[in-house]
This record gives sequence, C-alpha cells and structure tokens, in this order.
Amino acid sequence: MTGDDPLEESESGEPPTDGGDGTADPQPGLRPDGGAAGADDVALDPWGSSSVSDYRNLFEEFGIEEFDDILPDVANPHYLMRRGVIFGHRDFGPVAEALRNDEPAAVLSGFMPTGDPHIGHKLVFDEIIWHQQQGADAYALIADLEANSARGMSWAEIDEHARSYLLSLLALGFDPEEGTLYRQSTNREVQDLAFDLGAEANFSEFQAIYGFDGETDVSHMQSVVTQMADILYPQLEEPKPTVIPVGPDQDPHVRLARDLAERMRYFKVSEAYASFELEPDERDLVAEYYDRLDPAEFDDDQLRCTHVADALAETPLAELETDADTLSSVLTKLEEAGMEPIRPRTRFFDRRATEDAFEALIDAVDGEKRVYESHVDAFEIDRAEAEELAREIEVDTGGYGFQPPSSIYHRFMTGLTGGKMSSSIPASHISLLDDPEDGYDKVKSATTGGRETAEEQREKGGRADECPVYELYAYLLAGDDDEFAKRVYDECVGGDRLCGDCKEQAAQLMQEFLTDHQEKREEVEELLEEADIELESPRRR
Repeated sequence: MTGDDPLEESESGEPPTDGGDGTADPQPGLRPDGGAAGADDVALDPWGSSSVSDYRNLFEEFGIEEFDDILPDVANPHYLMRRGVIFGHRDFGPVAEALRNDEPAAVLSGFMPTGDPHIGHKLVFDEIIWHQQQGADAYALIADLEANSARGMSWAEIDEHARSYLLSLLALGFDPEEGTLYRQSTNREVQDLAFDLGAEANFSEFQAIYGFDGETDVSHMQSVVTQMADILYPQLEEPKPTVIPVGPDQDPHVRLARDLAERMRYFKVSEAYASFELEPDERDLVAEYYDRLDPAEFDDDQLRCTHVADALAETPLAELETDADTLSSVLTKLEEAGMEPIRPRTRFFDRRATEDAFEALIDAVDGEKRVYESHVDAFEIDRAEAEELAREIEVDTGGYGFQPPSSIYHRFMTGLTGGKMSSSIPASHISLLDDPEDGYDKVKSATTGGRETAEEQREKGGRADECPVYELYAYLLAGDDDEFAKRVYDECVGGDRLCGDCKEQAAQLMQEFLTDHQEKREEVEELLEEADIELESPRRR
C-alpha cells in the first residue's frame, strides 16, 4: 500500500483546526538541518527521562560526528541512515570499511525489559538486523541486571518482558543461528570480563559521568561495569570493529567503554621525537620545528633538542599556536635533553604489558630501535603498522587487544501526543503488542504538525519536521521506499496533503504492520524456544 497515491481530502470539507484533524500543535520538533527547534540544553542520562532538545549540540559538546559525512562510505545504507534518522556516530568508519571489504565486524545492543517493546525499540531492532545482513556478527542482549538494579524490576517481570522483546527481534528478521542472544545474569564470560574492567574504573569516574553519590547502590554501579563488558564482549574471540546502535542518551556508556578499551591495552602507540614523553600539544610544536629547521645548518648535520629549544625561545608567543604554559613545559624538556638528536619515531609505551609481552614486542620490532624501561622506540615502522603489531603481540601473549567500540545514534521518536514517546504514557506510543485496531485508533488521535485550518494548510503547507505522524512514515511506515516517504513530505509542506487524510493512511498502514508483525511473532515462537538463551532467570524468586 505504500506505493499508492495519498488519500484525497475527506468529504466533510475544510476541517476546523490543525490542517484537518482537530488536534493541537506539537512541541517544537526536528528540522531538516539535523537540529531541533527549542532549547539548546542537552542532558545525556542513560536512566533519565529527559530527551535531547538540540541534536546539533551533540556534535559540539560531546564530539559526536555527523552521520551524513560518512554515509557515502556505507555500502547498502539502511533507510534510517538515508533519511537522517540515524544522525550521528562515533568512529563508525572502521565498521563501514570492514563491512565493505567482507572483513570481521560486529554489532551489539541491549534491551532493558521494563515494559512491552514499542515502535521506538524497533529502530534498534532494525539496526542490529541490518548489520547482521551486511555480514556483521550480531549480538542482542537482555539487560536484566540493569533492569533489576537500576529500575527495581522483579525477575519474574523481567522474564515476561524479555521474552516479548526477543520475539519481536526474531519476527523482524534477526537470525539466531548466525547471531548471539544472551542475558547478562547468565553469561559467565561477560561477568568475568566485567570483573577485569572494574579494576580500571573507579567511583570518582562514575560520579563524574553518571552523577553517582553515596546513596547509589553498589549493584547499580556493578551493572554499569557489566554494560561495559557487554559492549566489549563481541571482541573476546578476536579484536574487530564493533558498533553499538543506541539513542544519544546512552552515549555516556559508549564513551566510558571506549576509554576502558584503551586502558585494557598492553601498549599505547604514539608518535615521538625524543627519548622523553611529550604531551600532544608539545609534540605538535616539536613536529612543526622539526619540519621547519634544516639539519644542514647545524655543525654536525644533526637537529638536536637544544636547537629546537633555541628556535622556539626566539619565536614570539603570539606567533605560536599554543599557550605560555605549554611553551614553558616543552622548553624545559628540550633544554634538559640538551644535545639529544630530534628524530621522529614510533613509540610503544608499556601501559600494562606483562613481562613476556614486552619482551615479545622487543623481538618483533624490526630495524633500528631503542629499548627503554617503559617504552620501545622504532624508527622504521609507521604508526598503522605499529598499532597492528602491538595488538598482535598483545593477543598472542594473553591480552584482549580491544579496538575502541564504535556507535551510531538515532533520533528519539516524538510521542504521538507531542511530547517524548514514553512507555509509561500509553497514548504516546504504539506497542508492538497493541491490538491492530488500537494502533489504528492511536494514530488517528495523534498530534500533527498541521496548520490551524485547511485553508492555511493549503496556503502555507504543513510542518512535517514537527509532526509525529510524519515520523511514523519516515521511521517505519514507508519502509525502504524513499520515494513514498519523500512524496508524503513534499505534499505535506507543499499544502497538498491535509492531516486528516494523512493520518487515515498512516493509521491503515500501522494496522497492517501490527497485524503482520504479530503473526510473525507467533511463527517464531518455536525459533525462540530453540535459541541458545535462558528464557527464565535462575535468580527468579
């Protein structure tokens, strides 16, 4: 039906308000530029109820990258990517490259079973399934420890909802024979990894990231470390690019997991210019003057630390792209090193390597090298080769060799009532378990982005970017048909589509989707029973 023409204006003539359906205007919503109307405040709380009011701030404040920039590198992009629903990422490049080249990659996301799965959860289901279909190892987990510790859910409640999430995931196309399903509480490997990761995390860090305090349950803190283990779990057998599809409120977890992945590494690989360590800003200064100064101008055709120090000291601070403290620090280090030659090299810094791993690294580095107590400097290997070698040595000597996990971020769906879509507000969302007739009725009653009258709608056009009903088309109802989604949008903003008829079409499509999905859920019941996952928690009481 998605290929049919839009419905005509209803026979009742011009409707009273809001472009044809009598509903109130929604809250400020998304704009085509990737931002959102409204306040600029951004709160990222994995357990909170706040929503992101301005997606643009995520790029500036938290370093999330725009997905549009990497979209050309993604083979067979999902429609959520093409339509900007997936709007941001952290370091998705390695995953996209691995999928393009049919190399190992993984996708993982988890579900906290605190209620019935709804159409907002379908975004994550679809993202996992798409990555699996592109060749990634797919992992889906039930975050039952988090549900129990952070939300106070009983194990019986968790089991009931977990089964429902898994049925919808399978009904939408997840292949359990090719993928991995598990629950946190019964996965011993995850719990063992969480114990190791916990040695690299501390309360002060949790306090800064999550706002934990003296009243926070230890089990809640433990659940965070378990989530870090979940994120890194796909790399236990071998390090590989791994993506975590989540909403932006989960970004604190991703950032901490990336940090812990680095801390667990045996070696840190960096560029260096002398035997001593330089901070990144200091290294940039030395690198600039290494390129600028000509060694032939000095007595023995060698550029030495003291030469760079002299050149820096003679340069006015205003001409240097640094501050006084950085300049003072680098000058001190260079002057203390005196006549030591400045030579670019790749450094393997011993972060937490075993003695065997450090010795193996020394033996593996070919060509000219210098061995120090806590690092090895190699002069004939570039950084990319060094990174690969360091990971290989680490894995061979019993380490994890984790690659920092990547992430992609999708927009929150606006609730049908105009605010945030919330499981606690039945009218705001459509459950994947809703009776299809109820789904139809909810869409028919939804807030829209229409004008006050049909006449104004035809004159000025509708506000599709602020319309929960248009989101239903873009996120779900148009499926893979970009042409249909665009036609709905263009006809709305062009004034050719009135809200009453638009909602009628959306309501029918929603009814058809729910009918089809629930039939498929029944079909995969046996598949779930055969899947390698415990459906009842051994902790149940």
